[in-house]
Amino acid sequence: MNGEPEDLSRLREEINGVGRSAARRVDPGRGALTIAAAVLAVLVSLVLPWVDGEQGLGVLFGDAPALPKVFGYAALVAGVLLPALTLALRRWVLAWTSALAGFAASVAGVLSIWTTQTTTGHAPGPGPGIGLVIAVVAVVVLLVKWLALAASRPEMR
Repeated sequence: MNGEPEDLSRLREEINGVGRSAARRVDPGRGALTIAAAVLAVLVSLVLPWVDGEQGLGVLFGDAPALPKVFGYAALVAGVLLPALTLALRRWVLAWTSALAGFAASVAGVLSIWTTQTTTGHAPGPGPGIGLVIAVVAVVVLLVKWLALAASRPEMR
């Protein structure tokens, strides 16, 4: 109807469809290696001590203070499951979801460290274990990587 032959019109529609499909995909490039290393750090932190000498898995599935337990689940979701899903599917919406989940997990992680250091008396708390600190640092690294990646989406035309 617009003066183009039908074959050329179908070709233009196919090219536009490929362009729209490519615009929905995210390419982390070399950042995928940093993301994978941070995911590995979260997984390794689960076998290291978090609170009162208890391992991260013990905090997740055992009797532990509420905030480190919340961070444990948040780190598992935002630090392992969402990055794996986002790297596999490569969608912008998942990159933003990973960034926002990373933010929530980072806040919970910093508060977890803080609550393990404070008590109601004058004596200091037991302090965080090395696994908790590694997990928080890894989640913050994931937050920065996902936020930078999600914010780098090119403008749609």
